[in-house]
Amino acid sequence: MGFSVSGAAAIIFISIFLAFGVWFTAASNSFDMVTDAQDDRADRSLTAENTNLSEVEAVYDTDTERLTINVTNTGTTELSLSETDLLIDGEYITDWQADASVAGDSETDLWLSNEKLTITLERDSAPSTVKLATVTGVHAQAAVEVISSEEDEESSETDSIESALFTTGTDPLTRGAVHGI
Repeated sequence: MGFSVSGAAAIIFISIFLAFGVWFTAASNSFDMVTDAQDDRADRSLTAENTNLSEVEAVYDTDTERLTINVTNTGTTELSLSETDLLIDGEYITDWQADASVAGDSETDLWLSNEKLTITLERDSAPSTVKLATVTGVHAQAAVEVISSEEDEESSETDSIESALFTTGTDPLTRGAVHGI
């Protein structure tokens, strides 16, 4: 064999060695990226499983035209207000964080476990539903309870009148039982 055959064999051997090195590096990096993505997905799933919100309480006061929303983070995951979304009647609300407080602190963005979030918004009319959605995809929804101090006064006056009628025996439905007739 001459030099040309030995030289050609050496060049082919070195080329195969370099090609294997490039292939191995690419395959190893791809495998690492897939493994990292699977780990990230598992972490996100665990975080979502550890996220829980208690029932949302939403009350609209017609006298003050204010909607008050209360919800407690009952999971073990700490949440961020800036990464939490608020929908009122399906409408995405922006900049609601300025009208929110966590455990009485209106300066924080951090919403820890067992802390109560209170949002107070001024609205022209009573909405029907509110929904909060966290960055982990966990959400809580509630129907809005509409209250009015005028209705409370009227119902308490009616209750007082009914109570007085029953006590004095002038209620037509109970008159016979009270007086023995």
